[in-house]
Order: sequence, then structure tokens, then C-alpha cells
Amino acid sequence: MRFSCNLCILILCALSVCGGVYAFSGFNLLLFLCFYSTVIYRSALAIGLVAGLFSLYALFVFRPFRGLK
Repeated sequence: MRFSCNLCILILCALSVCGGVYAFSGFNLLLFLCFYSTVIYRSALAIGLVAGLFSLYALFVFRPFRGLK
């Protein structure tokens, strides 16, 4: 479970970097890394969506901040 949580956070960070490059420069880095294939591009975005949903699920189920006050 720890590996999958770390993998999801890594995927979200990578997509955030690609989104930041696109926001500040106008160059779509993710589309470039997907070799301008829209199928691979949309698949990468779908994987990012699943990673985000799993991260939210892990936050609600495991409550990592429970002991902090």
C-alpha cells in the first residue's frame, strides 16, 4: 500500500511539472513526451485522474494526520 501511495504522488508531481511548463511557457511537455499521440496523451491524463482519486481515498481511509494537533 505504501508503494502505491508513493507511486500515485510521483505521478501527480510529474503531471504537475508538465502542467506548470504548459502554463508558463505554452509548450505542452506532456504531449511532447507522448510523441504527439493523443491516445497516449489521454491515457496519461486518465492515469493521473486515477492517481488523484486513489490519493484522496488514501487520505480519507488511512487518515495520516490523525495524531497531529
